[in-house]
Amino acid sequence: MAEGSCFGVDLATTDLDGTSATPEGSGAEVVLEPIEQPYGVRDRALRAPRAP
Repeated sequence: MAEGSCFGVDLATTDLDGTSATPEGSGAEVVLEPIEQPYGVRDRALRAPRAP
């Protein structure tokens, strides 16, 4: 996250690969590729483009 920002949104899906294929086309920056976490979930992180 950028310095001074502390906002996040968590979303859930049963199809991480299918759902997360779309954001890159909208200008989202990939922060973390899909990964299996040791606590039992598979996740990924994206950063939305900054509004003008």
